[in-house]
Amino acid sequence: MLSGGAVLLAAGTISVLIGLFHVPFLALVEQLSLTQVLEVWPAAVPVACAAGAVMLVQLVLLMRRWFQHRSLLRRAWLSADEGAGEGDLLVVPGNDVDAFALPGYRGRRGRVVVTSGMVRSLKAREREVLLAHERAHLAGRHHLLSAVVDLAAVVHPALRSLRDALVFHLERWADEAAAAVTGDRRMAAAAIARAALAGSSHGRASGYPLLSVTSGPVPRRVEALLGPEPEGPRGARRAGAAALAVTVVAAAVAGLALAYGLHEYVEYAAGQLLGTPSGCSGLWSALDTLFGSGA
Repeated sequence: MLSGGAVLLAAGTISVLIGLFHVPFLALVEQLSLTQVLEVWPAAVPVACAAGAVMLVQLVLLMRRWFQHRSLLRRAWLSADEGAGEGDLLVVPGNDVDAFALPGYRGRRGRVVVTSGMVRSLKAREREVLLAHERAHLAGRHHLLSAVVDLAAVVHPALRSLRDALVFHLERWADEAAAAVTGDRRMAAAAIARAALAGSSHGRASGYPLLSVTSGPVPRRVEALLGPEPEGPRGARRAGAAALAVTVVAAAVAGLALAYGLHEYVEYAAGQLLGTPSGCSGLWSALDTLFGSGA
């Protein structure tokens, strides 16, 4: 839901900027001279230029952020190539205490990367929790959800506050999956606390595209695991999916309605400037009379 909401807000921001940017071009489509438009709305060109500049900056920042993601993922895979293991597990030699879910890259499937230092820091049962946690990140493709919010925050800076909330909920998701696999919530809580205390991520295993057991507010996660198991996770997921679907449908209907309203208003404005009646002249004439000719 957080990722879907971020996408909707970012898409709305881009739609508004595109609409403002196209004002002068809409005049050309309606066969109006730019001079006529500027007589009615002198700020049309400056506003369009400002919207275009903002979109250009957003594009540059998006491309920069995307390449940063790819660079981090490439460096992580290069470091993982030093490791050895079986299946989806790679153990990297070294004294650093770290573990993270490494998404697939260039045809290679995702792996769980654990350093030798982390293996030595945990007991056998705790290592099971660690691996189950990171495998839950890979199975749920949590890096994609994190990437969506991270890139959306570039478009809409107010969305930056969602990133911490998303990381917390993704880690809680993986925590509950690990507790279900091991069948011992207290053991899961102890393993996460021990890994966080021993961890040394060096700023690497935080956020997209690398998700680590040591990410997020660890005390809150441990406290949640020490409490009772959440009831009805499947029902909660269904309710969340239904709420997101309703939100997306409502946003789509509202977007179509606004687009239709904009089209009708442009037709009316063109008719007024050209002195020719339009199909919705009665409606807009009534609104013009109600709110004043300057509207």
